[in-house]
Amino acid sequence: MSRLNLDDFSDLIERPDSGTRRDAEERRERLTVPPGALGRLDELGEWLSAAQGAVPVRPVERARVVLFAGDHGVAGLDVSGRPAGGTYELVRGVLDGSSPVAVLARRTGVPVRVVDAGVDCDPELLPADVVRHRVRRGSGRIDVEDALTPEEAEQAVRLGMAVADEEADSGTDLVVLGDLSVGGTTPASTLIAALCGTDASVVTGRGGAGIDDLAWMRKCAAIRDALRRARPVLGDQLELLAAVGGADLAATTGFLLQSAVRRMPVILDGVVSAACALVAQRAAFRAPDWWLAGQVSGEPAQAKALDRMALNPLLDHGVTVGEGTGALLALPLVQAAAAFAAELPEKPLPEQPPADEA
Repeated sequence: MSRLNLDDFSDLIERPDSGTRRDAEERRERLTVPPGALGRLDELGEWLSAAQGAVPVRPVERARVVLFAGDHGVAGLDVSGRPAGGTYELVRGVLDGSSPVAVLARRTGVPVRVVDAGVDCDPELLPADVVRHRVRRGSGRIDVEDALTPEEAEQAVRLGMAVADEEADSGTDLVVLGDLSVGGTTPASTLIAALCGTDASVVTGRGGAGIDDLAWMRKCAAIRDALRRARPVLGDQLELLAAVGGADLAATTGFLLQSAVRRMPVILDGVVSAACALVAQRAAFRAPDWWLAGQVSGEPAQAKALDRMALNPLLDHGVTVGEGTGALLALPLVQAAAAFAAELPEKPLPEQPPADEA
């Protein structure tokens, strides 16, 4: 198998259809509800039309939550509010239906798929369909060592690509993307700082579970040390993911790129998916046109990444729990936008005066 070059995605990814978007905008002008009265929902409906290549837009009926899971060695430095190696418990909570995203998905009728890319547990503890693609057991401690070997990084990206193909082939019409990880915000913040040319202190947040000031300082130091290792490999996205990413982050990056190739819209959740999106944007500048930012997570690195990609979050409710929960909360807005664009009536045409009799 030839070595994967993420730059090749630049030629494979096209923008959503601009002609269809213009047609959707013209149709919006003809609706009985005045333009602007639906606020941002108008823009969302037009974006969906362009993504689908359809006017009127089709309803979003086969959405799915996809969560990539992995542990991170850097969590051993006590930089997370959860214990190192604790991703298994997060995965178990989703599978058992007791986690926030599982509760919300059950309420909204959206199926959830968990993909184990690098969870640090015995594979027999998880269902075969969850663990079958695992790249490795946990990722390396990025402040002192690579997260992955080059071969593992490529394997993880290809895993994400394969999952995107499976979802597109099964008819999924929109993906709510999230992560399940302990320590994942540290490599995510490192990637964003490296790609934005920012210092560690600017991107270091307190994670979904929250950390105290001492843990924040340890996290900031770990990101600073990881940045020293990231900067020499900024020119190669695969090497960057191997050096300071992780199996779950590399898989998410591959998923985002291939989803854009397959013209499958994605709602991003928090800082982890934002970091992977930023790596993907570096490889293919058109790819962000296929993504929405679901929510503001409160992580400073997420804000920097979204600003770089010109993505404006749909919600700001202070939801920091992760797991795709915030992005799933945004899904009804997208579905409402599709319904308005498709089902609101058009204004009647003005009556034509009768033609003069001969």
